[in-house]
Amino acid sequence: MQEEKKTQGLNIDKKTLFGIAALLFVIMIAVGVLTQVVPRGSFELDENGSVIAGTYTQIEDYKMPVWKIIASPVLAFTSSNAVTGLAIIAIIMLVGGTFLILDKIGVLKYIMASIVDRFRDRRFLLIAVMTFAGMFLSSTAGILEESLTLVPVAVAVSLAMGWDSLTGIGMSFVAVAFGFTAATFNPFNVIITQRLAGLPVFSGMWMRLLIFAAVYISLTSFLILYAKKIEKHPEKSLAYHTDKKIRDRYPIDECRKALEDPKTSRATKVFVISLLFVLAGTIASFICSMVGVRTENELLLNLGSYLSLGCMALFFPIGGLAAGHVSGLRGKKLFLAFLEGIKTILPVLPLIIFILAITYILDEGMIMHTILYHLSNAMNGIPPGGVILLMFVFIAVLEFFISSGTAKAFLVIPLMSMLCDLLGVTRQSIVITFCMADGFTNLLYPTSGLMIIAIGMVGVSYKSWVKWLSKIIVIEGAIAVFFMLLSVAIHYS
Repeated sequence: MQEEKKTQGLNIDKKTLFGIAALLFVIMIAVGVLTQVVPRGSFELDENGSVIAGTYTQIEDYKMPVWKIIASPVLAFTSSNAVTGLAIIAIIMLVGGTFLILDKIGVLKYIMASIVDRFRDRRFLLIAVMTFAGMFLSSTAGILEESLTLVPVAVAVSLAMGWDSLTGIGMSFVAVAFGFTAATFNPFNVIITQRLAGLPVFSGMWMRLLIFAAVYISLTSFLILYAKKIEKHPEKSLAYHTDKKIRDRYPIDECRKALEDPKTSRATKVFVISLLFVLAGTIASFICSMVGVRTENELLLNLGSYLSLGCMALFFPIGGLAAGHVSGLRGKKLFLAFLEGIKTILPVLPLIIFILAITYILDEGMIMHTILYHLSNAMNGIPPGGVILLMFVFIAVLEFFISSGTAKAFLVIPLMSMLCDLLGVTRQSIVITFCMADGFTNLLYPTSGLMIIAIGMVGVSYKSWVKWLSKIIVIEGAIAVFFMLLSVAIHYS
């Protein structure tokens, strides 16, 4: 019985998490050191929190106290980012509890067997369909955290098809992250960026549609070629040994038995209804974000994001609990199963706290505006093509410390827009540069809590993940450079 519990639910790999936790701790200390040696300074902000160019002043009489750096994992929960951090922690725990229930009653096996049977003779069409669905939802509605719910099912399906867990993550979580890279009218990067740059909302769509097509074709082709390679040579997978545990949990013959269980069938239908509510919440989030864009109010923009997270936090676990009840898992057993699922996800919480602490140190240390100021000065006299590439690199590096696309936009877009006017780069070029730099870097950095959870679910080490991901990152980087330089050459506007 104890062994069964260990193999159900999300089961975050402890070895993967320990390595990333150590790396995050080193980063936290390094950032703390920077606050002691980099001059402090700040720009003035307008009523919406946007940087006002030409207002930078150096602060001579302040240095972040060392005791605040040490206490940052606690003090982070007193900052403006605390609400977002707590919301993510709550969602992670609720998802953990819900997945164990769904695993215990056979819903995950039912869904997996249904997908495998439906696409048995159209194997690679499955990759194309799932990749498009993930990219489309993030490119338009801006979903990201919700994608974690897709990873376990996608990985199980991938293994049943004869591929590996990396293919499964690729057509779920990676697809969603690349949808941010190829954003068409994502409210959390495209639309807010256009508003901050003084551009009409939805303008310049033709270029972004071309970028979406290029990224989709390249990612889908990469995943299909990789899947074919793993079919022929399974031992070449970087996840070859860790995948065995997942295969043992979801043998396809046993999963097909779930299709014949009427209780599991009813429970699955109940759960699918809850997912429809999550989808409705995503649409509501998009509508709220549109209201925020119209008023140029960061608070309303964030409200859309919180509403989307709230719908997931509410309806996903309600669906899981209702499905458990329908299948016969009731009362104390249902409650204990939910708690057991939460326990499986708890090891990731220290990592989320480290990430919040790093953000807190940067804010309290007041060095980000100094870095932004010196970067803008360094760009004077550089050709337009070089300017746009430097901006891409800067935003990609900034993503390491500030994962929120909205927060980065309010920090850099107003200043960069004015700088580009002086240097001959159009403001639409800044929009696509921002989106592409903000998107796929979510997959690369250890400061991405969602990435940590995704690879932790399947026990892939961070080193192996980066090795596998590097190939597609190089491809997408080349696509990004091509479109950025094209936008400069044609004066994209």
